[in-house]
Amino acid sequence: MAELFDFPKVEFIDGAKGLDFRTAKGYNFYNPEEEFTNPVTGETKAMKDWLKFSVAYWHTMDQRLVDPFGEGTAVRPWDVNGVDDMSDLDHAIAKVDYMFEFMDKLGVEYFAFHDRDLAPEGATLAETNANLDKVVDRIEVKMQETGKKLLWNTSSLFTNKRFLAGGATTPFADVFAYAAAQIKHSLEIAKRLDSESYVFWGGREGYESLLNTDTKREVDHIAAFFKLAKEYAEEIGYTGQFLIEPKPKEPTDHQYDTDVQTTIAFLKTYGLDDVFKLNLEGNHAYLAGHKFEHEARFAREAINSKGESLLGSLDANMGDKQTGWDIDEFPNDIYEATFVMLEFIKNGGLPTGGLNFDSKVRRASFKPEDLFYGHMAGMDVYAAGFRVASKLIEDGALDNIVTERYSSFDEGIFKDFDVASRKNEASPIKLADFEDYVLNKTDEEVFASVKSAHLEAIKATVNNYIYAVLGSTFAK
Repeated sequence: MAELFDFPKVEFIDGAKGLDFRTAKGYNFYNPEEEFTNPVTGETKAMKDWLKFSVAYWHTMDQRLVDPFGEGTAVRPWDVNGVDDMSDLDHAIAKVDYMFEFMDKLGVEYFAFHDRDLAPEGATLAETNANLDKVVDRIEVKMQETGKKLLWNTSSLFTNKRFLAGGATTPFADVFAYAAAQIKHSLEIAKRLDSESYVFWGGREGYESLLNTDTKREVDHIAAFFKLAKEYAEEIGYTGQFLIEPKPKEPTDHQYDTDVQTTIAFLKTYGLDDVFKLNLEGNHAYLAGHKFEHEARFAREAINSKGESLLGSLDANMGDKQTGWDIDEFPNDIYEATFVMLEFIKNGGLPTGGLNFDSKVRRASFKPEDLFYGHMAGMDVYAAGFRVASKLIEDGALDNIVTERYSSFDEGIFKDFDVASRKNEASPIKLADFEDYVLNKTDEEVFASVKSAHLEAIKATVNNYIYAVLGSTFAK
């Protein structure tokens, strides 16, 4: 059978063919079968099983590289090869084979999709479901043939004009009913394809103005919507992890799940933190005014009543820090990848999640091979960050600094206070005890207890680890 993509199978080459991706066409740091032991948990797995890279159907197969100022530039092989005269549905089915060959050539084992990425809508939900099921039939066949797996799926409750005021937070009851019915079928597909997680992405779940919005009613509705979804998942026996993906803005004036801490507060308020974990995206962190590692840290440190971290999965992308909209750029920052992987490793990996490339190539990178280069670059930078972060943790290079910085809370009256506070228990030490301790200390004595942060030295240490660890990879 003829290959659909004119691109070789991508393999780990360890610099053997040179460093230029365009000529080497291989991974320098992503070695899928190389085993790594998590320095925190002691668990050993192959790199591919730790990182669980995933291709996003919507960007890879559907993105035409449009922007607010111009038409699409994408040149794709499924636009030719005799498919121009196909119906929209037949065209959608044909694209599935391209997707699976693309994953095979990259050596990626997972993919993700929105329901409306896959198939055209019909005049009714019944027609739309029938179209979708025909494409899912083909996906199921290809999954069985190749062993590829569905990392997560989700439902698009934001693209169609009916969702102009949201899906689960809409003020219009018929639209809410449509959203609920659409989620029902999407969960059935998750069960059918054995999706490891299910993401709720609130593309328009927010408000444009407080002047015409009952915010309490809308937030109550979306919480009830989530509970209905969980009930139905239990009814059909779907056991995948539910995830919420925070997003701060664009297109609404305010999104209800604006960042990690806002979303955690929502989950705890409505008793959903044992049901949901978080799917985090790098570009969304930027738009919220945060760093990606910030969002990962606060999700990791949030623990539900089952003792589980709320860090569930990662959308591995980034945005230009000077661009105020969601550009979904492929990740290429070794520092950010390292800092996010520090949280990933301390989280014990992502048991029901992975690193999904919710990323698209730049508008000027319009040829099919650029789809490969974008994914290869993203996979290599996160594999490199994984290597560096593992060594930093193994050596205690950063943890020792943190331990030392807070060491004064490990002695005297401060120890009892610190232990209680970290358990969220009443402090055995009272304000009067702190007053007695410090009342007669001079300012010089108090400041003498303050340690320098040594930030410049710490950042230089990270630089040294990046140079040493990645250099040693090539030296093997």
